[in-house]
Amino acid sequence: MDLYSLGELVIDFTPGSEPASYIRNPGGAPANAAITAARSGLEVGMCGSVGDDDFGRFLIQTLEENGVKVLNPKLCGKAITTLAFVTLAPDGNRSFTFARKPGADMFLEEEAVKAEDIQSSAIVHAGSCSLSASPVAEATIKALRLGHEMGKLVSFDVNYRNVMWQDGQAACAAKVREILPYVDLLKVSDEEVGMMGGEAALPGLMEEFGVTVVVETLGGAGARCFFAGECWDTAGRKVPCVDTNGAGDAFWGAFLSSLRIQGVDKKEQLTREIVAQAVGYGNAAGGLTVQKKGAIPALPTRQEIESFLAQG
Repeated sequence: MDLYSLGELVIDFTPGSEPASYIRNPGGAPANAAITAARSGLEVGMCGSVGDDDFGRFLIQTLEENGVKVLNPKLCGKAITTLAFVTLAPDGNRSFTFARKPGADMFLEEEAVKAEDIQSSAIVHAGSCSLSASPVAEATIKALRLGHEMGKLVSFDVNYRNVMWQDGQAACAAKVREILPYVDLLKVSDEEVGMMGGEAALPGLMEEFGVTVVVETLGGAGARCFFAGECWDTAGRKVPCVDTNGAGDAFWGAFLSSLRIQGVDKKEQLTREIVAQAVGYGNAAGGLTVQKKGAIPALPTRQEIESFLAQG
């Protein structure tokens, strides 16, 4: 596999005239990033199990329909799917209201993380919602550590959601810091940078852990990067890539896809030029998703991304 993605899957709901009219979005950064990577032509595996209910089956079906191989399609006996009620404004901004079904909980289990799956992949990817409860945090940390020990490129997307972090930002930041020794690429929004100590703290994190940090600009254009001891604005077309459903996740899926398209599968292969190209590719993917203002149908293909970039 090119990409091994794990973490909590979230179904995004759009309130409408029909009761419970949902858009086709399994949600959650690991799932959306996995779908974008699969649409970019990568072989992608997603690890996670879901509730044995309509939503759980819908999640697995949607992933598979979009080219993602579900590695652990276990349907748990209780309904544990998280619902995210989403309101989309005409300008593309979105607001979330989270609700948990009765008995809802995280579902990734340690036994679902198989060493052979990690060994067969080039990049291991997860998101911070998967760190917010045990035993899912233990399973996620195990996967990241194994990927690191096997010499894989390890990616992590910080997704702070109050509903999933009962102890607030400090708890989320502490958990993210715990996994940084295993992480090569860290994505945060500029809002989440504050949670990590602000931009002034990022060079220290880079030096301590050797991590490359990509910062999305909420409501702004594109992303900037902290790489090899310096901060630089990325080259290429700058487009809004966060303020619509799934756009930030599309950015990261395309970013990881660009690395694989360029043949990168180890931290040592990262250069400023390679990272810049990957960020530009991600910006294009996020921009396309913003333009479409949708969910799964809005996540772009490789052909769409390259066509967008060719327009200058």
